[in-house]
Amino acid sequence: MSKKDISTLEDIKILVDDFYGRVRKDELLAPIFDERIRDRWLKHLERMYTFWQTMLLDEHTYFSSPFPPHATLPVKKEHFERWLSLFSATLDEFFEGEVREKAMLRATKMAEMFQFKIGQIRESHRRL
Repeated sequence: MSKKDISTLEDIKILVDDFYGRVRKDELLAPIFDERIRDRWLKHLERMYTFWQTMLLDEHTYFSSPFPPHATLPVKKEHFERWLSLFSATLDEFFEGEVREKAMLRATKMAEMFQFKIGQIRESHRRL
């Protein structure tokens, strides 16, 4: 299959569907995602389509805050590393180009910010 850049909602759906397919099979990440999402995977995937469509295509379809649902997840550095590894592998398999690079940069920055904020929340709870 020849690779192209991410340019349409259909490309976003390929990225999201394949990536979360990998997450759902991953021994480290699957239990965390399954516990939180349960039987709402379709709704989650639809939300991720709008999130990445907004982030990568500048088509503003996501109107929420991405961090709050993640604030209480039982995740550590290795979870973020695995998440990024699976995301990168998905991008590498299907896409190349400027928007693909933007996707990886955004995912990396988001993982760093989420990890930092979750650490801050945990630290503030330890002090109480």
